[in-house]
Amino acid sequence: MTDASTTQKQTRGFQAEVGQILHLVTHSLYSHQEIFLRELVSNASDALDKLRFLAVSEPKYLESDPELGIRIEIDKENALLTIRDNGIGMDREEIIEHLGTIAKSGTKEFLAALSAQKNKDSLQIGQFGVGFYSAFIVSNKVSVRSRKAGLPVDQGVEWISSGENEFTVETIHKQTRGTEVILHLKEEAKEYLDAWRIKNLVHKYSDHISFPIWMLKENEKFSENEEESKDKDNEITDAQVFETVNRAQAIWTLPKSQISDKEYEEFYKHISHDFSAPLAWAHNKVEGKLEYNSLLFIPERAPFDLYQRDMAKGLKLYVKRVFIMDDAEQLLPMYLRFVKGVIDSNDLALNVSRELLQNNEVIEGLRSATTRRVLDLLEKLAKDEPEKYNQFWSTFGAVLKEGVAEDFANKDKIASLLRFETTQSETKANVSLADYIARMGDKQDKIYYVTADTAAAARNSPQLEIFRQKGVEVLLLSDRVDEWLVVHLSEFQGKSLQSIAKGALDLTALDNEEDKKAHEQVQTEFKPLTTAVKEALGAAVKEVRISQRLTDSPACIVADEDDMGGHVQRLLKAAGQAMPESKPILELNPNHPIIKRLDQEKGSAELAQWSQILLDQAILADGSPLENPAEFVTRLNSLWKDLLGKTA
Repeated sequence: MTDASTTQKQTRGFQAEVGQILHLVTHSLYSHQEIFLRELVSNASDALDKLRFLAVSEPKYLESDPELGIRIEIDKENALLTIRDNGIGMDREEIIEHLGTIAKSGTKEFLAALSAQKNKDSLQIGQFGVGFYSAFIVSNKVSVRSRKAGLPVDQGVEWISSGENEFTVETIHKQTRGTEVILHLKEEAKEYLDAWRIKNLVHKYSDHISFPIWMLKENEKFSENEEESKDKDNEITDAQVFETVNRAQAIWTLPKSQISDKEYEEFYKHISHDFSAPLAWAHNKVEGKLEYNSLLFIPERAPFDLYQRDMAKGLKLYVKRVFIMDDAEQLLPMYLRFVKGVIDSNDLALNVSRELLQNNEVIEGLRSATTRRVLDLLEKLAKDEPEKYNQFWSTFGAVLKEGVAEDFANKDKIASLLRFETTQSETKANVSLADYIARMGDKQDKIYYVTADTAAAARNSPQLEIFRQKGVEVLLLSDRVDEWLVVHLSEFQGKSLQSIAKGALDLTALDNEEDKKAHEQVQTEFKPLTTAVKEALGAAVKEVRISQRLTDSPACIVADEDDMGGHVQRLLKAAGQAMPESKPILELNPNHPIIKRLDQEKGSAELAQWSQILLDQAILADGSPLENPAEFVTRLNSLWKDLLGKTA
């Protein structure tokens, strides 16, 4: 017996997140309102793709209606615009789940981004997979009638909402499978009752859809009585009444010479739900050991979930023009998760599943080839259009850096694509490692870098002082991934990478004989002071020594060669990870007045106080917090008081 609650008309409330989206849609998102048609047609295309895949193994789901397509109908008299498909359809439970709730992680972040940007980023609504709600930009009310393929005609379902707090759902008779979305247009959206306007939007946004989109021919009127209207979908291919208004051919199967830049851009917008054109793309047909078509895009903008590695990522996978799955993550490594596109293989079976993609020889070959294709595309962009590449780097550079650790086979290629801010780059990350090496002096044999929490902190690091004095360029690293980057990128083109804040700095190759002798002399001269300061500080430091790094600051801290630097310690601590105990090395600038004065106070009672203050200041300059800032302030005030008393 059928439960009455599953057949009767019900009124239900929207999930809170859906309510927020609808509020934004109806009150804020007025720009680019025409995207509603793109989103609804795209949803219809997805439903057709799913049915076509299902019908490969189960032809019965096509019922008596094998010609798949989308029909757009205009009813000027009642101000209705209908988008209908004969795709997979939905049952009652699915329509409630898909249209009444959002079961996705990252919803809060998405809503925050959408609320903050409003009109500017309103088109993210499609990127998050909730493009259906764009229907309410132009509608006072939306009705959805659907029947899932394979279900009987008395198990159709109707969903109706005015886009406020609730919706109704009711079981109905629906003769044909698939879904129809009926828009009750607002007065200010009546322009979408014009057939010419709708056809232009189809050409603009959906010409590449691989299923036909039909519209009523000019001067034709489709009249039916109420009973006949139930079977209206069955006449979907009636050539006497309807005409195809899109190209209806998979764009990636066409020769490149037949595709305009505008068509490539619109196809990208279709698969990505992005309103911006892509920065670059690569379209290839490959024949040989593997046979496949690929169409890959580099976006201009980052999606809101770029750094959520557990979110769905990947390319659309087709097999012999049949859609198999979205987000086939096995086709690209994680560090290229920003890439959008399509792979259409002739070598896979149509019944391939996500499980079967694991350890699949064909997939491994596609992944390797596609990865090289993307890296080649980025290389070409960097060479031919450096401004565009700099734009790419500012958006996706931190993600690409992950590849140095993840993709050993392509590490050198990725390294050549990296861009850095340096002491000579005027706060722009546009210096390649090849650029850096080309500018190195004859005697320089290392690529020097410094890591910090921010670019400003890196640029103002005291460890840079001697390098500025000698005119040696230093990479300024401040991305969270940079510490792991330099662990895996130990050298480039035969030049090793060297942190300026770790180990005993050896600049002897850049010094003349006079400099070397002067440094040896000062080490000997200040040995009693470094010994006294180490005794005063005890276990707080590993060592105290005279610095080669400093020219202006009195002191700095550095890490031992094999210890973690302060930057990576802070990152691990913020992530809640345990860290091995490591103490900093305190370096003193023998030419600074404070250190010279301290040298005169070796036997005084204040030496321990001044030593601790120097250490605390060096820790702060390194970007680390003090364990006891109140004690630092008290100690400093006490010494100021003594100094002021002596000068009073």
